[in-house]
Amino acid sequence: MGDYMKKREFKSESKRLLDLMINSIYTNKDIFLRELISNASDAIDKLYYASLTDKKIKVKKEDLEININYNKDLRTITVSDNGCGMTEAELENNLGTIAKSGSLAFKEMNDTKNKKIDIIGQFGVGFYSAFMVADEITVLSKSYESDEAFKWNSKGLDGYTLEKCDKKSIGTDIILHIKDNTDDENYDDYLTEYKLKDLIKKYSDYIRYPIKMEVIHSEKNDKDEYEDIKSIETINSMIPIWKKGKKDLKEDEYNNYYKDTYYDYENPLKVISTSVEGAVSYKGLLFVPSHTPYDFYTKEYEKGLSLYSNGVLIMDKCSDLIPDYFSFVKGVVDTEDISLNISREMLQKTKAVNLIAKNIENKIIKEFTEMLENDRETYKKMFKTFGTNIKFGIYNNYGMDKDKLQDLIMFNSSKTKDLITLKEYVSNMKDNQSEIYYASGESVDKIDLLPQIEQVKDKDYEILYLTDYVDEFTLNSLIEYNGKKFKNVSAADLDLEDKHEEIDKLNNDNKDMLSLMKETIGINDVKFTNKLKSHPVCLTSKGNVSVEMEKVINAMPGDENINAELVLEINENHPISEKLKSLYEKDKEELKKYAKVLYSEARLIEGLNIDNPTEFSNLICDLISK
Repeated sequence: MGDYMKKREFKSESKRLLDLMINSIYTNKDIFLRELISNASDAIDKLYYASLTDKKIKVKKEDLEININYNKDLRTITVSDNGCGMTEAELENNLGTIAKSGSLAFKEMNDTKNKKIDIIGQFGVGFYSAFMVADEITVLSKSYESDEAFKWNSKGLDGYTLEKCDKKSIGTDIILHIKDNTDDENYDDYLTEYKLKDLIKKYSDYIRYPIKMEVIHSEKNDKDEYEDIKSIETINSMIPIWKKGKKDLKEDEYNNYYKDTYYDYENPLKVISTSVEGAVSYKGLLFVPSHTPYDFYTKEYEKGLSLYSNGVLIMDKCSDLIPDYFSFVKGVVDTEDISLNISREMLQKTKAVNLIAKNIENKIIKEFTEMLENDRETYKKMFKTFGTNIKFGIYNNYGMDKDKLQDLIMFNSSKTKDLITLKEYVSNMKDNQSEIYYASGESVDKIDLLPQIEQVKDKDYEILYLTDYVDEFTLNSLIEYNGKKFKNVSAADLDLEDKHEEIDKLNNDNKDMLSLMKETIGINDVKFTNKLKSHPVCLTSKGNVSVEMEKVINAMPGDENINAELVLEINENHPISEKLKSLYEKDKEELKKYAKVLYSEARLIEGLNIDNPTEFSNLICDLISK
């Protein structure tokens, strides 16, 4: 048979593509085994489908399999299948011309006849990814349509040889000669049982044919000595959990899959299973964790769903499939309809991917809405854990997603001290109430003590207590809900009283005194108010930046220093107001001291820093000692 040999060179465009692919396109060398196993699965598919219509082809489905073997001494890895095999012409056409895919041609030819045919390999370049780890590849193949077997051999860019060989069984053996280690790369790992099993489990666990491998484990013999025992083990599980019927699965199976896959010690809070057929078809299995991942708020955290094509892992974390505000959701999507570039790992954001992502987003929103209505306690637990993400989704991206998310967010209520939705707030509004009131602070208890909320509570209006740093930005992005605008109880223009003329006259009559106080403490404004009951003073703000927003923005990294337009409001009905008027007439220097003390007091109530605590302490002591 050695007399029959063809020597061929790759076409120039194939050479360029091969060189580009080895050095640039495939950035992850580990996927070479995935590609070869996928090709082997395709070959078995072709033989099996052919046997359904051609009775001359005798195939038992249970005998179809893929075998992986390695030899450390020879530095070889062999991937074997008992599929359809290739003729001489097919070897030359499929392996001699890069991007000539027999799988794709087979699929196109049979698509109209049998819609159930699933062929993983679509592009014929995956085979050449093996050159990332191998310096020589030998292919032995015998087609079910031929009595002859052929050997294809290549060392890369120099081309390939094709000759007859004496392979007896139908199918294909691909033998890789693994490269020697270099200073930059360690190839020896690929010649270990552990590494090969790991790659099979990670990328090809759900190939529907058994992937078998000779494994070695130690056992004690009769002499109580350990000796190596070789056995053939099926490495892959074959059927992914998301392709099993719901009725065949128990809750523990979902929980165990989640914990094993995502290395969590707790069961997921929610499991979402979805199956869609239509313009794009896919199956999905999503999990809402019961707690934040340890790295959730770090740069290391990567969002994304695992993307599969017919059980073959394409991307471990496909970020395009999940929006940022649902980045805490984990899971998998398996589809036949993704569009790929010439590499399976270079996913393009195509119409199909966009459509799947949109459907996934809508599914999560629907499930959360139903959870909120039917399992409120579970929803509240989810929201307390991941609600900041959802609220940030409203605020981020210029509010483009606010309409989708506004009914999912919750805030604490002044009346129930529990979480409520905006829809629930509006449904409980008083007949004469025109705005949605809110107050911001570090905690519910601290907000409840703010002087500004007394007036609103007196009217029996409900107040939303905002305790998360993103809350106020979220409401500002929403602007309104169901036609009701949001109103900060700490806004300087909040006025629920009818005595406008009286308070305006009081401020006008004392404008010189208030102006002196304003200049003394360096604030936007000082005025008398009738909105306070027992408290002597409070701080309010003008404009778009509130006191809480000032604290949040200035706490962020960077050099920004944002100041709210603060207003010191003095309770007209508190004895301190008469004291101030008296001081203005008798001792303006003493009035300045009172102004500083009252302003510092108001800042402390709001949780703001005092610029000069020593001065404040001395002033207090000075006033007390008189």
